[in-house]
Amino acid sequence: MKRDIDSLDVHDRRVFLRVDANVPLSGSEIRDDTRLRAIIPTITKLRSRGARVILASHLGRPAGRHDPAFSLAPIAKRLSTLIDFEIPLAPDSVGRPTANAVADLKSGEVLLLENLRFHIAEEQNDPEHGAELADLADQYINDAFGSAHRAHASTVGIPQRLPSAAGPLLAKEITALERLTKEPERPFVAIVGGAKTSDKIAVLKQLAAVTDVLILGGGLANTFLANNGETLGQSLVEANQASTTNAVYAVAAQSGCRILLPSDAVVARAPDPHETSSVVGVNNIPSTSMVLDIGPEASEQFSTTIKSARTVIWNGPVGVYEHPAFANGSLRIAQALADSSAFTVVAGGDALAVINSTGDADRISHLCTGGGAALEFIEGRSLPGIDILPDA
Repeated sequence: MKRDIDSLDVHDRRVFLRVDANVPLSGSEIRDDTRLRAIIPTITKLRSRGARVILASHLGRPAGRHDPAFSLAPIAKRLSTLIDFEIPLAPDSVGRPTANAVADLKSGEVLLLENLRFHIAEEQNDPEHGAELADLADQYINDAFGSAHRAHASTVGIPQRLPSAAGPLLAKEITALERLTKEPERPFVAIVGGAKTSDKIAVLKQLAAVTDVLILGGGLANTFLANNGETLGQSLVEANQASTTNAVYAVAAQSGCRILLPSDAVVARAPDPHETSSVVGVNNIPSTSMVLDIGPEASEQFSTTIKSARTVIWNGPVGVYEHPAFANGSLRIAQALADSSAFTVVAGGDALAVINSTGDADRISHLCTGGGAALEFIEGRSLPGIDILPDA
């Protein structure tokens, strides 16, 4: 157990609060604010205790340069609305103007730093950059589970220099995920979607070792189907992944895990809602078409499996959910999770967006704010942003 926020005397102290405000955007519009809503209780608690709160986050991948497309201005605006208190945006995450803005903070006030990743030194965990960030504050709290698997200046460099603790959201994430990794109630079902198999090979093998059923969808499932001999037309498929998929099957065979792949699919010539789509078996995909969603037969099979489970984790949509024509499979999985009496975890921004679009987020046991971090936690890998925090 890590030292928690109550162990710090934050009154009139400058508290550097690392949060995960890396939300999906369409231009400057926030598509889903789940991660922002999740950090409001921590901000409110610190304000009530008289802290001078320095909020910090990254957004997207600006590649170490000041890119207005990745400014946290929309984040400051939405947070101010959610908390009904103005949260101004600093001009940068470091530098004299930002230091001056921090110095002007009064007890109970909040300042949001500009995108941490506008500086390449953030992702390099540059010691001088970490020291400059640490100089802004007296204490450090990490409430950004979604960044805990990154050894960056704001997740590792600062807590090396300041009294530190885990925020309540971070602690909640750890507790929920430990229910998956320490004697989960069975049957334990995992649903994994997304584009690439190669990005998730280690976690797929781990899930095959510990779950009773592993359901695969999206481009990831295409690769498994292709390596099983199916011809998938123009679908997204990773080449030369036979050894990868075979390794997952080998682990599953040893542990007794059943791997479920889609039996049918929604296909079209392109991921365009104006294209004519059709439902075909995965063994009958036209050479000019691509798989863009799981079909109704697969949706029914997957939903039935989910409803019989006692523990479920979902990471990654099973189709191009951004287009209504190809969202049905992901929506059916979301509905099955909402209807389930199991302990359910939804991890990752895309899956969270699907759940929120159905209005059923409050029927999920735990909404995990970090997809990549959650998968690495389940995989059993070290998370530097958590390891660096002192134990209670």
